[in-house]
Amino acid sequence: MAKLNLDRQESDFLNKTIAHWEEQRLIDAVKAEELRASYEVKGFDWMRLAKYSMWVALFCGAIAIGSLIVDKALIEWISKLYDTPDIVIAIISGAAAAGLFFLGRKREKRYPEQIFSNEAVIFLGVFFTACCIAYMGKTFDNGSGHYSLLFLFSVIVYGFLAWRMNSRLIWLFALVSLGSWFGTETGYQTNWALYFLGMNYPLRFVLFGLLLVGACYLLKNKKGFARFWELTYVVGMLYLFMSLWLLSIFGNYGSLDAWWQIRQISLFYWGIIAASVAGGFLLYGLKTKDVIAREFGVTFLIISLYTKYFEYLWDHTDKTVFFGILGLSFWLIGRKAEKIWNISTKQPSPAVEG
Repeated sequence: MAKLNLDRQESDFLNKTIAHWEEQRLIDAVKAEELRASYEVKGFDWMRLAKYSMWVALFCGAIAIGSLIVDKALIEWISKLYDTPDIVIAIISGAAAAGLFFLGRKREKRYPEQIFSNEAVIFLGVFFTACCIAYMGKTFDNGSGHYSLLFLFSVIVYGFLAWRMNSRLIWLFALVSLGSWFGTETGYQTNWALYFLGMNYPLRFVLFGLLLVGACYLLKNKKGFARFWELTYVVGMLYLFMSLWLLSIFGNYGSLDAWWQIRQISLFYWGIIAASVAGGFLLYGLKTKDVIAREFGVTFLIISLYTKYFEYLWDHTDKTVFFGILGLSFWLIGRKAEKIWNISTKQPSPAVEG
């Protein structure tokens, strides 16, 4: 039988679990040794190296392309092609995207173990899809400035590709495009005024995040949405909590000039709202064992509290005292977290009747 190749953390967890089962007499010593012999600790996390290497490769590729673009000889060559019709560039980009998606799909079937290499190909396909849509927009632009329609079209294209290719990476771009459409569409509808229905951008995206999270709860048990549910939920929570955090800092002000004129203490109620929402999700996550809600709740509750600490006390507290209180607070949080962890790991199991 082939052994499981685990990292050190996973191996330690299984060792503790098997030891606990053996202590509680759920398994005998022979079975415990058999289970321990079924896995081994891998010497190096090659998958993590592969993931980071692909990220670095894409980053370096972007730098290389940027360096190539600013090359003088290339600029002169591009200037000769300046009159190339936008529709031609759109068609070339679309063909490149289709070819990359086809290649990525083929690689997923032939080399399913090369996860990050396959995703890198898909990512390039997404990039050329964005180029295609952008130049199509330039081709059919009538001067209205209603370019939010391009983002809406991107949502449809990425959504279809994600469903067809069963790709969460492409679905992520669909969600980002959806947020971009919402922001630009509300701006266009008000002729790029500071407010939309009395809301600045952070407040608008609080509403957007709530709608996205609400949609996740409605679609939670839908079979066709199962693969994309968790990612959508996480992105919706990011939209919601990042917007609440910005709202707690800037309030419902549409310009920095107006914001600079007010005292930060006058926005305390936005901080209370942000902390209350975070606390509500934390309690909900603890009650229902919703890990995502719990983690977002506790993370942004802490972020909200420390943001207000810096806002209200930075200019009015001696820096020795300021950082002393800050360090003590983190130590108390660490001690409390350690205590909770120890309680959860040492909690006795009910006795098994023999």
